Amino acid sequence: MDALADVTKEKKTTVKRKLDESDEPPSRKPPNFEVDHNTNVANHYNRLQEVGLAARSQSRIFFMRNFNNWLKSVLIGETVEKLRDAGQRRLSVLDLGCGKGGDLLKWRKGGIGHLVCADIAGVSVEQCRTRYEQMRRKGRGDEGMFSAQFITADCTKELLADKLDRPDLTFDVCSCQFVYHYSFESEVKADMMLRNACERLKPGGYFIGTTPDAYELVKRMEASDSLSFGNDVFRVTFQARGDYPLFGCQYHFNLEQVVDVPEFLVYFPLFEHMASRYGMRLVTKQRFPEFYNEKIKLSHHRNLMMKMASLEEFPGEHGERPASEVEDEYRPARQHCDRADNAGTCVVGTLSRSEWEAASIYLVFVFQKMS
Repeated sequence: MDALADVTKEKKTTVKRKLDESDEPPSRKPPNFEVDHNTNVANHYNRLQEVGLAARSQSRIFFMRNFNNWLKSVLIGETVEKLRDAGQRRLSVLDLGCGKGGDLLKWRKGGIGHLVCADIAGVSVEQCRTRYEQMRRKGRGDEGMFSAQFITADCTKELLADKLDRPDLTFDVCSCQFVYHYSFESEVKADMMLRNACERLKPGGYFIGTTPDAYELVKRMEASDSLSFGNDVFRVTFQARGDYPLFGCQYHFNLEQVVDVPEFLVYFPLFEHMASRYGMRLVTKQRFPEFYNEKIKLSHHRNLMMKMASLEEFPGEHGERPASEVEDEYRPARQHCDRADNAGTCVVGTLSRSEWEAASIYLVFVFQKMS
């Protein structure tokens, strides 16, 4: 049994009993917090500068970001395909925590009809809107382009239904990528985020997303000699060891040049139970390594991975500098080539050890609306 299960075993039994006794929504009375973490998160992402491809390609986590982007592309693409197979045509989508609009092209490729983009960071929302308008112009106006609405809101506190241009709008998909964990600061915030994600989903619709795996984080924390763990790419720092409350279990996450904010553990069995109150059934829960190992078996996913440069070539051609100068970062790739029949000309796709350690703390989830 992993560390989080060990630490919370007694608490888990008590919580499950309480949850089973009542299906009433949690109290709407907001707790009294001394620090508004959501404001800090919004300020952090508002300060992030938009940079071009040339600058991003020099980043130490260039391939990891491409890998995560590929994984989201697969998740979104397969979800849209399932809905198409079920007879849905003009899909409506809620991008909950849209950021600067990194998934706009994915939705365009999916041929959706309407998109609502919501995020707490107003600067990011405006950059998302600008990116959307640029895509429309390149696509010759409305031809083949979905309609869109952009909302700046704290989705852990505000009801998005009150802000929609179309009050009767319902969604086929809600996508929440690398965002939901911010809501687990309290039960009230986590529930409001879920309400925004799921209440307006159509029967058969999907709530999809990515979030850190609490079990993996606690396992690594318990194996560490200090209150933090990580490498030259990322670092996770907890406030204490051995006590991991179901809500408000804060840690600080730093990812080079991208993230430097407080986050909260998402205790997944509790997340799943809370989602069931909105008629949601868990379809898929996989850590990134498991998801990758399953999807990479399909040729079209492999082709997409190559197109998106989601893995670094090892060894690099023409004397190209690797993402890391530390030789040990590529030991598995080197060992693979040493064992290969064509060892002298072997080239493999890989992530550096540090990037893989960072990417592998995350999981993919898919819920479906049953009623």
